[in-house]
Amino acid sequence: MQRSRRRFFSEVGQGMLLAGLGSGLAGELGIQCLQAQESDQSLDFGELEPLVCLMQETGPDELTAELIKRLARGTELKTLVAAGALANARTFAGQDYIGFHTFMALMPAYKMSQALPTNLRALPVLKVLYRNAQRIQELGGREHELLQPLTPEAIPNEAQAGDYLRQVSRTGDVERADRTFASLQGGPIGEAFHHLQYAVEDEVDVHRVVLAWRAWDTYELTGEKWAHCLLRQSIRYCANTEKQMIAGNRSPSTIRTVLPALLDQYHLLGLKPGTKKGDDHWIDELAQTIFRGSRDQAADAVAQALAEGYDHSAVGEALSIAANRLVLHDPGRPEKWSNAEKPVGSCHGDSVGVHASDAANAWRNIASVSDARNAVASLIVGAFHTGGQSDRSQVQAYPLAEHLEQVRTQKPLELLKETEAAICAKDQFLAAALIQRYGELGHPVLPAFELMLKFATSEDGALHAEKYYHTVTTEFANTRPAYRWNQVVALARVTASEYGRPSPGYQRARELMG
Repeated sequence: MQRSRRRFFSEVGQGMLLAGLGSGLAGELGIQCLQAQESDQSLDFGELEPLVCLMQETGPDELTAELIKRLARGTELKTLVAAGALANARTFAGQDYIGFHTFMALMPAYKMSQALPTNLRALPVLKVLYRNAQRIQELGGREHELLQPLTPEAIPNEAQAGDYLRQVSRTGDVERADRTFASLQGGPIGEAFHHLQYAVEDEVDVHRVVLAWRAWDTYELTGEKWAHCLLRQSIRYCANTEKQMIAGNRSPSTIRTVLPALLDQYHLLGLKPGTKKGDDHWIDELAQTIFRGSRDQAADAVAQALAEGYDHSAVGEALSIAANRLVLHDPGRPEKWSNAEKPVGSCHGDSVGVHASDAANAWRNIASVSDARNAVASLIVGAFHTGGQSDRSQVQAYPLAEHLEQVRTQKPLELLKETEAAICAKDQFLAAALIQRYGELGHPVLPAFELMLKFATSEDGALHAEKYYHTVTTEFANTRPAYRWNQVVALARVTASEYGRPSPGYQRARELMG
């Protein structure tokens, strides 16, 4: 667990005390307080400001060339990611589809870079920063900035902060929700994140939860000073979604009644976290209930497991396994939902399984850094989110026996070579069969991940290549041996599906790097 996440619990504990402190006293206590900027000018990111401006004011080709020069002069890759994240937040504020997808890809791209050879390490980051610059310029550059300095709007003393923030979000008033959230920036960032979750849990939306998690995850690179700016994207996204629902006269998700009912029914508020891990049979049954059951059935099963004393991480593992089954049982995109980027039969991009996997990963991570209330709420909402989506799923998981029969070799290098050929032929099922056989024979996972990392770096993946690769590698590490290899099989299938549409940022970076 990263240092900043370990500090979350102590920060939440300080939150009630610090909420009433002024900046002077907080400073005397050694706690950094973030002040809302009273200015008509743009947000200023201090020492990162020149680089942030460069990323907002420069076209993608020119920016890639300049960033490669800066790397050669000693600028760290993590500094580019931090500046790119702040440029994205200041421009889009979580309210542009391509914009927030790009933000959500930055940290996964940086994590991917750490697994590459030194001479290739910058490629996944440069690829995403190219997309970032391209979208910023399409929307008008710095003149389009949505995230502005603001004056906080106080939360009433008698109100519970998270509940009050959620109520403001439900009005669809984006600016007021932002101002209300700003009133929390004088305290520990963990406390602000804690209260934000009340709004995040209010709807079933993969972007809603992944954006919140990535905002928290990314402040590891930007530093705590700018963490609140990153999280502002999330509350604005929540309020903006509500605004669109009101305008379209759409009904809210039933999770708004299901969650409080289950918390009450199973007496989960204040319940000490359980320690039971469950055996493989138990986790398979819970995962299958989430996978095949309705949303309500999935949420109820998780609430019951938590009440029975099962460990939060074990319940989160079941979420991940269920989401993975949505990938492996996916019959492929039907014609009515297809396009040139995502053709008939494909399973990449915003497919049900990829979206479910990314969402389950985010809910599981949020649960791991949250206080007791939000930990159980995140897992229940995560189950509700993952459940009820298997209506189109095949009875049997891919690869089928007929695909496995095509695999003739048992040698690891030959299996990987044939997997690469299957990916380049866009043969999802053969690629999955080859990787499944590779795992059954006990070959090491690292070479398989290295093979697919190459494609996660080069391909666009309909905005999902980086996120899904990072989801799979993370979930593999946090899933028990009986089920973890299915994550790699699913990645092979998705990698073959997305092959053939390389990112323009990747090509440009390779050319400039020689």
